[in-house]
Amino acid sequence: MLGSFQQSVLRIELDASAQQIRDSLLRSDQFRRWLAPQTFSQGLPETLYTGLTFTSWIGPVSIQHQVDRAEEDGLRFLLSQGIDGYHDWSWGEGWVQSRLEGVSLLPLNLGQTLSLLRLKQYLKG
Repeated sequence: MLGSFQQSVLRIELDASAQQIRDSLLRSDQFRRWLAPQTFSQGLPETLYTGLTFTSWIGPVSIQHQVDRAEEDGLRFLLSQGIDGYHDWSWGEGWVQSRLEGVSLLPLNLGQTLSLLRLKQYLKG
């Protein structure tokens, strides 16, 4: 894998319940909205589940996601192709935390920051 090893942990407060945050991360119809312009494989199920594998694209760069854990308070993706690493999400009432580690040519911290800001804006409604 080409690129450099990067790691970042970000936690933000949100004006949202744990259920709203969970739905925005686990329900494909919701995360497709706030993660735009990132695109996703066709045929995703309504809700992510452990063992599911799908692909997303950021422009021409594809990233394969394997759902390692999908629970009431957390979600973990094993990543390959454009990012070789993992993305771990955890949440509760009014907060969400994102931990991203991997080797990539992409600026992971910048993408992670923008994603969390888009999630916050999406949950404001």
